[in-house]
Amino acid sequence: MNTLRDWLDRLTLYFPVLLMGLLALATYWLVRSTPGLEPKPPAAAVKHLPDYFMHQFSVKTFDAHGQLKSDVMGRDARHFPDTDTLEIDQVHIRSFGVEGQLTTATARQALANGDASEVQLIGQALVERKASLNKDGKEKAALTFRGEFLHAFMDTDRVKSHKPVELTRGADRFTADSMDYDNREGIMLLTGRVRGHLVPGKTP
Repeated sequence: MNTLRDWLDRLTLYFPVLLMGLLALATYWLVRSTPGLEPKPPAAAVKHLPDYFMHQFSVKTFDAHGQLKSDVMGRDARHFPDTDTLEIDQVHIRSFGVEGQLTTATARQALANGDASEVQLIGQALVERKASLNKDGKEKAALTFRGEFLHAFMDTDRVKSHKPVELTRGADRFTADSMDYDNREGIMLLTGRVRGHLVPGKTP
């Protein structure tokens, strides 16, 4: 009887240890049997694809007072939503400045932002601003830019290019390897091989 009691006492003493061991084995089995979470698929890269096309089109924008601000025309165009840009073939643009002066731009191709305030002209690029009068009544000479690439900022009257350009201002003519022209500030920066032909003004 004492032997049985001793055995039961020992079993009672080691029972918590045996129970912890069984729980550990059960936990290990559950971990091994539970399927792992599937990894999330990588986010799809945004593709540079057009979401709509236009053919023989004209897109007009207006200012807050309802005045015509710009008119973009072309043979074909493709809009890319990821960059909100319009790729245009055989482009022709008319833009009206703050003082109402008209600037036109043409090229074989163009890349324009959403409101056509910034346009990259590619291939036989031409930007022309007609002669006009400023707010003081003084005549501003006509301006013409030619090149294989012109970057026109319509709202700020600025034209830049990192490629050879030809600039005429009235009867004056300049050529350079690159150009940055700020019409509002009246600053023209020509770099590289620069050549100019200035015509003397008429004497009164």
